[in-house]
Amino acid sequence: MSYYEPLVYIVPPEEEGFILKTVLQKRLMVSRKLLSRIKLTERGITVNGERQYINIKVKAGDRVEIRMEEEQSEDILPQELPLHILHEDEHLLILAKDAGVIVHPTHGHYVNTIANGVVFHWQQAGITCRFRPVHRLDQETSGVLAIAKTPYVHQQISEQMIQHLVKKEYLAFVWGTVAEPTGTIDEPIDRDDEQPHVRIVRPDGYRAVTHYEVVKQFEKAALVRIWLETGRTHQIRVHMRHLGHPLLGDKMYTLPQYGEHAAELEASESLNRQALHAYKLGFVHPGTREWTEFNAPLPADLSELEQWLVEKR
Repeated sequence: MSYYEPLVYIVPPEEEGFILKTVLQKRLMVSRKLLSRIKLTERGITVNGERQYINIKVKAGDRVEIRMEEEQSEDILPQELPLHILHEDEHLLILAKDAGVIVHPTHGHYVNTIANGVVFHWQQAGITCRFRPVHRLDQETSGVLAIAKTPYVHQQISEQMIQHLVKKEYLAFVWGTVAEPTGTIDEPIDRDDEQPHVRIVRPDGYRAVTHYEVVKQFEKAALVRIWLETGRTHQIRVHMRHLGHPLLGDKMYTLPQYGEHAAELEASESLNRQALHAYKLGFVHPGTREWTEFNAPLPADLSELEQWLVEKR
């Protein structure tokens, strides 16, 4: 049986006498589900190199280690694809995702996804990991994408997301003149009864909170920085439409008053997707326990869009 590199915790003097289970759950932040899984393996939980039950008491200076078995995504076909790697270590792979690329294979899309390319990349590097993206990006959204290499890392970042501790910031080009330079949209979102694949603001929906700041105002549009408190499907697109400023290139959530401008943009062939880019992702790194941030530069199509807007002044 093969394992990933262990996560290590040295028991400090003030924690002498603590139950091992407490150390694992309160210091290493291991979830109950993951703890149940790793304690069944031979080298899953050790103290000073020896396998131990989780109800023992630890001593100051004890070296507590947890290990997870190596895994791989056997159902994903390895495929050589271009990957824009921003960072990689034994815990995480951070990519700058291109627009138009699906993250994970779905029915009818078994190849040409981020997953296919990552599995191939790991295979060539001799790395055995299961593909575990820790968050979602729509097919047409570009930007930072984090992929966990172990169940522990996935669980740790997921927990930070639940507690709203992960920083996710976006850049979006929206139609019109945004009256307020900064603002918050706190409006519930749910499916449209008549079009279930479309989301709308509705009183009986799920709470959704979006913050924004105008970065640049052009004659016909604006570049805004957006950060989220919640993560509803299509949240940015729905909220900006509700504000009266739909995203450029977003045909699903456009508004009639911008039809002429949208037609002009389409004719220019400057953009063939919604103008949304996840440019920053920040969280406490599960391996180092330090705050870390990753940034993806504005992709070529959005840089060209910005230039197009400048020229339209």
